[in-house]
Amino acid sequence: MQNTNPQQFDCTALAAQIRSWAHELGFQVVGISDINLSEAENGLREWIAQGFHGELDYMAKHGLKRSRPAELLPGTVRVISLGMVYVTTEANDSWEILAKSERAFISRYALGRDYHKVLRNRLAILMNKIGDAVPVFRGRVYTDSAPVMEVELGRKAGLGWRGKHTLLLSRELGSWFFLGEIYVNLPLPVDTPQQEHCGTCSRCIDVCPTRAIVAPYRLDARRCISYLTIELKGSIPVEFRQLIANRIYGCDDCQLVCPWNSFAQVAIEPDFSVRQGLDDVSLLELFRWDENEFKARLAGTAIYRIGHEQWLRNIAVALGNAAKSEEIMEVLKLRAGHESELVREHVAWALMQQANK
Repeated sequence: MQNTNPQQFDCTALAAQIRSWAHELGFQVVGISDINLSEAENGLREWIAQGFHGELDYMAKHGLKRSRPAELLPGTVRVISLGMVYVTTEANDSWEILAKSERAFISRYALGRDYHKVLRNRLAILMNKIGDAVPVFRGRVYTDSAPVMEVELGRKAGLGWRGKHTLLLSRELGSWFFLGEIYVNLPLPVDTPQQEHCGTCSRCIDVCPTRAIVAPYRLDARRCISYLTIELKGSIPVEFRQLIANRIYGCDDCQLVCPWNSFAQVAIEPDFSVRQGLDDVSLLELFRWDENEFKARLAGTAIYRIGHEQWLRNIAVALGNAAKSEEIMEVLKLRAGHESELVREHVAWALMQQANK
């Protein structure tokens, strides 16, 4: 594999070696695809034209680079897609937490170390191994760090199929896994996409609290609780606040009801272990954190990225939705004069909700 011409080394042997390295690095699935995303590009255009991306401006501003890998990284001819399971058995049952209005529900992917850091480090190691084996190799790793159609690439690479909730689904892993990609300039053999196995099931559509899945395979991000609590930086529309219930960071409902997740593997990566007891914690406890405590406790997690102001906004909504409580009223009042207009607005709403119970 020390040849300098990418056409001269054994592509099939290299692909097998890449799979072996990937598994050693903790990835459960790996596949290779070509870069023809023309069909998905049409769907992306339509999705953006309908405004379903909301304030996710980055979905539109990169033009067609998202659906044309070679424009994002010139010389790219293949994409290696990899998946790493994150759900753990140690986390408390999600439905039980959702049923307790005074507890905070946090999407299970965010309970451990920030997946961007975990995957990026492993992908970089894998890329270096490929470079050592093939000196002419050029590539780049991506983990939500650039305009990449990761679900479509994962589908083409045979990692799974796109579920009706728009997430990638696997018969072996369900949907509880992160995706990462390496764009490469090597003509590796491509894998065959899997058949779809959703059938007539519509559980993910039916369970969505805000009806964000407006049709099979079609998500209106503006209605999605993950978007509202994580991506949206301003005020949460009043029409969705009660529907958010006690979900303060993301939402897993569409995954929790998916039959394929009953067969899912569990994480073997220690970095995804629950931190700070976030799988079952009091809303009041979290709302009392000042900014320094927020930063100290959540450093290294995905949650850290939203910042303390948005954190308080989300928890205020959840406290407004909680069962009537004098303690909640008193704690909310302590934030009623917060320096942030955003926090004050949501605290005022929460106080009104509590008072009207």
